[in-house]
Amino acid sequence: MAEKTGSRKLVWLIAALLVMTTSLAAANVYLLMDKSSDNKLAAKVVQTARSPIYVKVAPFTVNLRDDLCGRHLLYAGISLQVGDSTTEDFLNDFMPQVRSRLLLLTSGQKAEEMMTPEGKEALIEKILALFEEELVDGQPTLRVDDVLFTEFIVQ
Repeated sequence: MAEKTGSRKLVWLIAALLVMTTSLAAANVYLLMDKSSDNKLAAKVVQTARSPIYVKVAPFTVNLRDDLCGRHLLYAGISLQVGDSTTEDFLNDFMPQVRSRLLLLTSGQKAEEMMTPEGKEALIEKILALFEEELVDGQPTLRVDDVLFTEFIVQ
């Protein structure tokens, strides 16, 4: 009789372990499938991310302020990264005003400052600040996110 009780306990113990193992396996499969659906959702979000919009400003040449070494020229090409198509359309429509403001801004710079990475970064900040001011009355809010130099020669 003692042997039957011991074997019954063993059967119940094996059955309990089998149920627990099956439950853990099912939970693991559920969690893995849930993660794959999150990855699919993340992939959809990545696929719907918009391409950046760039507005190209034609290269220009400007005289820089005189310094101890004499006169210098700046030849620069710029692309503006904008946040929306409204800004893109506005800047393309009013490109003469944009170029005029850029020429006035850059002509007041010193060549020695423009040759350093810090000087170029400072110029980028000044150009970004330029678009915070209105170019024309009643313009929409402009979203100029970045200024990229595509050509830059100081001579």
